[in-house]
Amino acid sequence: MNAEAKPAAEAAPGNAVVGADLTKRYGEGPTQVDALRGVSAEFAAGTFTAIMGPSGSGKSTLLHILAGLEEPTSGWVEIDGTRLDQLSDRELTMLRRRAVGFVFQAYNLLPVLSAEENIMLPISIGGDKP
Repeated sequence: MNAEAKPAAEAAPGNAVVGADLTKRYGEGPTQVDALRGVSAEFAAGTFTAIMGPSGSGKSTLLHILAGLEEPTSGWVEIDGTRLDQLSDRELTMLRRRAVGFVFQAYNLLPVLSAEENIMLPISIGGDKP
């Protein structure tokens, strides 16, 4: 997957998310597959971005890595000024809880809750008041 973005040796101010030289490799030896190879991208705070490409091009892998749900094989990600590779599991969980919103293409709502209650649930679990 290729991204049209300047390489980010250091995150620029005002970026909500930065991914630098990201590679994600699955498997080993002859079955090894690179889902991402050297992808760098910056996403400014307050903007919307669409990531498009054919099936199997690495879109979901990129989004999972940028959200801190998966670790890259190499490269780094920064969310809200914080490098993810420098956080403990607990710190990463707290950062995601505070700074990451993610709507999956195939989402799962709790059927016993209303739409509003499903949206409010992560906030309540985090101990905050909506």
